[in-house]
Amino acid sequence: MILLILAFLGGVLTILSPCILPVLPFVFARADRPFVRNGLPMLAGMALTFALVATLAAVGGGWAVQANQYGRYVALAVLAMLGLTLLVPHLAEWISRPFVRLGNRINQRSVTQGDSPWSAAGLGIATGLLWAPCAGPILGLLLTGAALKGASVQTTLLLLTYAGGAAVSLALALWVGGRVFEVMKRSLGAGEWLRRVLGVLVLCGVAAIALGLDTGLLTRVSLASTSGVEQKLVDAVRPAPAVAAPLPKVGDALPVEGELPPLSGATQWFNSPPLSPESLHGKVVLVDFWTYSCINCIRSLPYVNAWAQKYRDHGLVVIGVHSPEFAFEKNPANVAKAIKDFHITYPVAMDNNYAIWQAFNNEYWPAHYFIDAHGAIRAHHFGEGDYAGSEDVIRRLLREAGYEDLPGGYVQPGAAGAEAAGSGDASRSPETYVGYARSANFAGGQVAHDDSWPYHAPAALLVNQWAFDGRWTVNEQSATVDQSHGAIVYRFRGRDLHLVMGPGKDGKPVRFRVTLDGKPPGADHGADIDADGNGTIGAQRLYQLVRQTHGTGERIFEISFLDPLARVYAFTFG
Repeated sequence: MILLILAFLGGVLTILSPCILPVLPFVFARADRPFVRNGLPMLAGMALTFALVATLAAVGGGWAVQANQYGRYVALAVLAMLGLTLLVPHLAEWISRPFVRLGNRINQRSVTQGDSPWSAAGLGIATGLLWAPCAGPILGLLLTGAALKGASVQTTLLLLTYAGGAAVSLALALWVGGRVFEVMKRSLGAGEWLRRVLGVLVLCGVAAIALGLDTGLLTRVSLASTSGVEQKLVDAVRPAPAVAAPLPKVGDALPVEGELPPLSGATQWFNSPPLSPESLHGKVVLVDFWTYSCINCIRSLPYVNAWAQKYRDHGLVVIGVHSPEFAFEKNPANVAKAIKDFHITYPVAMDNNYAIWQAFNNEYWPAHYFIDAHGAIRAHHFGEGDYAGSEDVIRRLLREAGYEDLPGGYVQPGAAGAEAAGSGDASRSPETYVGYARSANFAGGQVAHDDSWPYHAPAALLVNQWAFDGRWTVNEQSATVDQSHGAIVYRFRGRDLHLVMGPGKDGKPVRFRVTLDGKPPGADHGADIDADGNGTIGAQRLYQLVRQTHGTGERIFEISFLDPLARVYAFTFG
């Protein structure tokens, strides 16, 4: 319920965002007609279409986005015809003929058949295909959740609620506009003039959307920025993160938390044929949810690996469930390379559709679930740490299953590089996403959505602030540097700085250079660069760029890309 309220309020605030401007002429095209037969069906069609398209875009992959692009072309043509019929009535009959079938008489029926709710709904459907609201914090939260949890009634309901909130605010504007139009028509006799003005505005809206102004310029020009208000709403109603219960201590009873669900939702298996609860009966199972660019997962992998090797001949089966965070982590070749690089030999299930994730009702990377020999989940642990406690649970379940003469002691992986344990500094900088859907603390002005734009980093940054410099294209999940010598500057705090990056679509390596406080990093360089700060992006993965040798002090980090087309996703710190 809280999330539904949040979605509705976010939709209401959409009318204050400048990117709604190109849509307003289509909404006001029927402001002089009865609301119930015209405005209401139009707004309903607009909201339903937006919710459907947004659901498909969030969970359906690139094909849905491409299909919607074709739908936008059709909608632009139909709405352009509507504008022309409003502007030049004598051409209405001639223009409308080929489009009567194409758009369910969206344009001509609005002129010749009066208050048709069906034609109004058709106009709303066309408008919904063109509606591209600014992805503020609330819509970003909804789309991220939709992508993570997959297609469901809840996903569509949340997006429909968001669209409904926008429709309510537009309905109010439409009602006020209708009253204004009525007064003007009575006092000035300006009905024909108003209709032609509406026609011009509709054509201007079509031109603005065709030129990409709804997702480009208007996302940078802030008439009344709602991001701050939206973020406060998110912070106010978002429940506090669940605190995982500590693992049971030696001697405490292990509860039954559920049953091992089916693993049939895996899209592919590595290092093993497909496994099932039936085939695992009699074995103690550790299920590890991970994704290969997640620093917390990377730091826990040495322990998971060590447990798999230490107890594999004593009844333990470790199953890694790779549930991707970024789109490139759905690529089987990328996952296979990560499995090889991390020296993982236990079975790994690719969970690209989040089927296993949802079956466990999981919410975290990494997450460890401990299953006994009868298939019951007996304990869990979220995040890094308490590795000794996890190993104690493994040993207890093995003994319950009748396995004796277990190897003694606790594993000590001695990991290095990005796999080494974090610094434990609670004041280190937070995980920072570069894509506009979840970015925070950006200090470089307004971000152009999906549009190449020149950025200029400010001369000074506060701690945890960051900015682009040079020409970049920012998408929902990532940002791409469009020209050589584009850069990112970040004033961070922490011992380690990592950056998830990848080469462009052509796969060519991208050279880059890192500085700390304007100088080469020297002894503070990370595992993926040298002391002079030089490195190369050769694959889509997490790169360790900084490891300070003394403490976790505040530093100014800058990465400059010597070649174009590098794609950047997220910063993490240790």
